[in-house]
Amino acid sequence: MTAENVMGAQSADQECEDCGYKPELKRTLGSFQVFAVSFAFISVAVGIFGTYDDVLRDAGPVGIWLWVIVALGQTLVALVIAQFAARIPLSGSSYQWASRLANPKVGWLFGWLTFCYLALGVVTVDNAMASSALMPLFGMQPDEGTARMITLVVVLVQAVLVVFSTRLVGLITSGAVGLELVIVVVLAIGLFVAVAISGEGSVGNLTSRGITEGAPNYFAVGGGLMAAMIMGLATLVGFDSAANMAEEAKDPFRSVPRAIVGSVVAAAVLGLVFLIALTIAIKDIPRVSDSDTPVAAILRDQLGPVMERSLLVAIAFAFFGAGMVTLATCSRMVFAMSRDARFPAHRLMRRVNPRTQTPIPATILIVVVGVVLMAVLPGGALLELLTVGTVLSAVLYGAIIVLYLAVRRRLDRKAGAFDLGRFELPVAISALVWSAVVLFVIVSPSTALTSILIAVGLLVAGGLYFGYLLIFKREVLDTEPGDADVFSH
Repeated sequence: MTAENVMGAQSADQECEDCGYKPELKRTLGSFQVFAVSFAFISVAVGIFGTYDDVLRDAGPVGIWLWVIVALGQTLVALVIAQFAARIPLSGSSYQWASRLANPKVGWLFGWLTFCYLALGVVTVDNAMASSALMPLFGMQPDEGTARMITLVVVLVQAVLVVFSTRLVGLITSGAVGLELVIVVVLAIGLFVAVAISGEGSVGNLTSRGITEGAPNYFAVGGGLMAAMIMGLATLVGFDSAANMAEEAKDPFRSVPRAIVGSVVAAAVLGLVFLIALTIAIKDIPRVSDSDTPVAAILRDQLGPVMERSLLVAIAFAFFGAGMVTLATCSRMVFAMSRDARFPAHRLMRRVNPRTQTPIPATILIVVVGVVLMAVLPGGALLELLTVGTVLSAVLYGAIIVLYLAVRRRLDRKAGAFDLGRFELPVAISALVWSAVVLFVIVSPSTALTSILIAVGLLVAGGLYFGYLLIFKREVLDTEPGDADVFSH
């Protein structure tokens, strides 16, 4: 560990103690590994692989340009979140920020929203991995029951790795990110070269409406073009996951905010290049648009079946890294809320194994939640969880920005830490406007009703436990451990 990292770790540990917590988690994540946590959660390859078919069917190939708009908006959100991450390096991220800068009741709502979003994300990512990558890779016919069994096995393996070592999680995540960066760049170059040599494909695809040509309500609110934003909105999220691992970062004041912003920017640029290459390489737009896996179909057409299978291997690894990071960050949220006695079974969920220095019960809980979801949700209902997660993330990010605008004047400034300076107010206001637009885009289609109802149901379930705390354990929602003014000036 460098001298700078040592000083950063000591300062972060001191603030952890000032907040009333004994530093129990092991600081093993370096700067790249912290970046990898956020980048792996975003996972450009996974997001594009899973939603490119929706873009082609709803808006046609031209819909890829909405990625640029989403990328700019999400970068604004990331800049605001990085402001908090640079000042409050505690596991629990938004839960801690709201609890200490607003009040514990508001913080509890932030924590519950994040827990639901992340817990659903584990199942969504791993089920998509099973059905979209592993089963096609091994030549298995589509079958929901088989996909769920594979999902369960994957979640269990991820949980074992997360429990065993945070350092191991960081190494695997870094490997997944490195492979993803290489495969996306190589595929993009390969597609450009293949099109140039064969002449099959067209730059004109970039402005084509494809199978949506002449479709009614294409430009309407909730119409096809607007629906294509789901690719960016479902992909460029989760960049705040690095903040949830702040108590395991060597120098969180610098590495975490840089990871949050850097992961969004890197994913945005890389994703756009990949999307342009894919779209230009389409030989037959109607046929590819009708495919359940258009990315694989394009690669098969241009680069052959060997490259298609190589992509599936890389995608499976990227899926695995994304699911593992989601599980790890969710367990840290459970741990953070439990050590404040604000989560069900908190005495158990706050336990950290002294040997592995990881929260084992909190990790096992996420596995149990996944098993329950797969047992109770029928048919393709698991697919709805993608939209549910997008709704929850939009609400959470908007709430974080509102919180920042409310408390920014009394936030302490740390020398050398990430700081927007005089740009903080215009960036925060722009991010808030963008968050409102995102929420409108997500909820406006009539097909979003089921997802909205599921999201409301999750909030109601949390509200019941919140009511229990208010009536029987009110003291835990009235005070914060440690120095209440440690992050204020």
